[in-house]
Amino acid sequence: MSGLYPISGSKLYIGGRVTGKGTVTAADFAGATWTEVGGWANAGAVGDTQNVGEQDLINERRTRKFKTTVNGGTMDNQFVPMALDPGQIKFKEAIADCNPFQFKIEWGADCMPEGPVTISVAEPGVVTWQGHGLVAGQPVVFASTGALPTGLTAGTVYYVIAAGLASDAFSVAATPGGAGIATTAAGNGTHTASAPPAGMTDMFYGLALPGARQGGGATSAHLRNWSIAVDSNIIEV
Repeated sequence: MSGLYPISGSKLYIGGRVTGKGTVTAADFAGATWTEVGGWANAGAVGDTQNVGEQDLINERRTRKFKTTVNGGTMDNQFVPMALDPGQIKFKEAIADCNPFQFKIEWGADCMPEGPVTISVAEPGVVTWQGHGLVAGQPVVFASTGALPTGLTAGTVYYVIAAGLASDAFSVAATPGGAGIATTAAGNGTHTASAPPAGMTDMFYGLALPGARQGGGATSAHLRNWSIAVDSNIIEV
C-alpha cells in the first residue's frame, strides 16, 4: 500500500484489567481477550511526549536543556452512546476500576488483508494463505468458525517469523522475532487470518476516564466523551 491510511475504519479495543507498570512489551499482551469499543466517532491523539528540564549556565550565558521523563498523554475520544455495546459496557466497568486496562488501536483496520487459511499441526505450525504478501514481523490475527489448532488463540496478535516464510505460507510467534509456535492438535471449522498494516497497531496500558455528554443544537449528534490516560510506553507493531 501507499502508506496513507484513513482514520475511518480504525478500531479501538479494550482488554483485561492489569497491574500497572511503566514499561510493557508485546509479551504483556499475549493471550489478551479483546473487545471492540463500538460507536467510536472521534479519535484523539496518542503518543509519547518528552519532558525537558532546563539549567542556566553562568559561563555559557545560555539555558541548557536535558531530557527527563516521557509522558504517554491522554487520548480524548468521543463515542455515540450505545448502552448495549459489549465494548462500551466494558469501558464503563474500567472507568469504575482504579486499575489500568489493556488497550489496542488498529489504525486503518479496514485496509488490512484478510483471507481463509489452513494451519498444520507441526513444530512450528505452518499457516497456508495463498498469496498473503506478508513480511516478517507483521502482526496477524486468527479467527475461526470452530476451534483453532491447539497453541493458537482467536483474537490474539501474533507475528510472522522469517523462518519458513514463503509466498503462500508462514509461521507465527507470540512476540516480534520470537520462536515459532508449535500446534499440537488439529482444530475444526473454517479459519481466517487478518493482518493489520505493519506499524499501525498501538498497544498500551491505560486508565479509562469518564467524560461529559456533548451538548449542541437540534441537528447535532449526541456524543459522549471518554478518555484514556496512557500509563505505559506504547508498543507499535
